[in-house]
Amino acid sequence: MNANLKHVCVKAFLAVAFCACTAKVQAADIKVMSDSPLEPALTKVVDLYRQQSHNKVGLVFDPSPAVKKRIEDGESADVVIVQPDFAEALTKSGKVSAGDRPIIGHVGVGLGNRKDSPAYDISTVEKFKSTLLGADLLVFNSVKSGEAFAGVLERLGIAGTLKSKIVRTTPLGIFEPVLKGKGNDMAAGTIPLIATTPGIKLLGPLPAQFQSSLTYTAVLMAKTSQRDAAEGFIKFLVSREAKAAFAANGAS
Repeated sequence: MNANLKHVCVKAFLAVAFCACTAKVQAADIKVMSDSPLEPALTKVVDLYRQQSHNKVGLVFDPSPAVKKRIEDGESADVVIVQPDFAEALTKSGKVSAGDRPIIGHVGVGLGNRKDSPAYDISTVEKFKSTLLGADLLVFNSVKSGEAFAGVLERLGIAGTLKSKIVRTTPLGIFEPVLKGKGNDMAAGTIPLIATTPGIKLLGPLPAQFQSSLTYTAVLMAKTSQRDAAEGFIKFLVSREAKAAFAANGAS
């Protein structure tokens, strides 16, 4: 190999090595803890973010109260996505930064049943009430969306009538009793979870006057070791592309 060719090969090798090292340095690995109802939509949004940034994102899902407790107990992350009141509590305890808290999405409440059960129309108050009264089992959670649904039953004047048919569970436990049931069993919960749970079909959102959307905000952990990447991820969550993906997966 002559000297010139050897020189060119060395330069090419160094250029490739430099690019590889640069890419390695630039790629970040961030951990995101999020409220469970956002899982179907946030997973799609994160796929888009990974494609564009080449950063790695580890997702951990739990209901907002559980996310708050895990962080207060010492679990670390880079970005936290929870309901605003939980974000406020974590800010006061110094666990998350006190900066901007952009609203990244809203999740509504709906009603679902087994795929082999009738497809009831719940688009009006009268049809919604009639469907609930015809249920053999009505399952909903014991946290914020479940409390809101319990309030709907009170407003409809049927809470007492349905009392013996109601089962309260954890947010992710609302589907098991329905899937195992053999009667006219229904689950009330967040729309993305109902729509993406195997064996369950979404009958529809609650009528507008009874709808109670959950709002989600993204905050930066105070002690994140990936501040730049974490801030960039939060900015991506409010981008036009991310909002379209959220909306397409039940989180407007």
